[in-house]
Amino acid sequence: MGSGFFALLDDIGALMDDVASMAKISTRKTAGILGDDLAVNAEKASGFVASREIPVLWAITKGSFVNKLIILPVAFLLSAFFPVAVTVVLVLGGIYLAYEGAEKVYEYLVPHHHGPAVEDKGGLSATEIVELEKSKIKSAIVTDFILSVEIVIIALGTVMGLPLLNQILVVSIVALIATVGVYGIVALIVRMDDFGYSLINFNDKDKSISDFFGHLLVNALPWVIKSLGVIGTIALLLVAGGIFVHNLDFFHHFLETWPSLLREFIVGVIFGFVALLIFNGIKKLVGLLKK
Repeated sequence: MGSGFFALLDDIGALMDDVASMAKISTRKTAGILGDDLAVNAEKASGFVASREIPVLWAITKGSFVNKLIILPVAFLLSAFFPVAVTVVLVLGGIYLAYEGAEKVYEYLVPHHHGPAVEDKGGLSATEIVELEKSKIKSAIVTDFILSVEIVIIALGTVMGLPLLNQILVVSIVALIATVGVYGIVALIVRMDDFGYSLINFNDKDKSISDFFGHLLVNALPWVIKSLGVIGTIALLLVAGGIFVHNLDFFHHFLETWPSLLREFIVGVIFGFVALLIFNGIKKLVGLLKK
């Protein structure tokens, strides 16, 4: 009986070792989307009054947990009873990611109007501020849902063929990292400027060390968010390209002598701009039909 107990512990240890290894691989595979998730939510959670940034971020985090609770069971059911659907969803999601990355590049190269923006929040009533806050939270949760689907499906794609228990443990760990890790870092980012102002006001001395680091943090925040946006865009195209290269037979041998990163980036860019052209064409056609 004792030997059976230790054999069970050995099996559990081996299982957890396998899960840890696969979780590491899955997290690396989803890093691109996590980077974009981080950039998007850092932007959406900033710009509020300092006292409201953390409550807003907490509301988005709770919404992200609910998203995962909805997505995970559906993903596991597909994996168990209709595994081909996982690949289909993965490729469709890859098209979306490629489109999103291409759209960001297009917006940078050809800036265009996005509609009216609120320039002065100080002129808003308390009710309007609450409504604006709710709108930004809702927008962030919807974006999180789309990115969460891709994170879960990509993570699931790395463990297809393994026992269902392994799949559930690995993908759940990745989903937890995607929520706690991303929003924990976002919380630190959106509070950078407040911490910087605290350092600036720490003492009355001019050009003190605390003043230097305080101004550094305040001035760095916009650049950090912009940098995350650029990194996230590149990562989106890389992740999308990787999905197509590994899941579509035609691209298995496309530019196969090229470095894999460059190859996946090129494939992601091609798919992204094709999707962008098609989507913009449909939008224009619908606009003409409405006239």
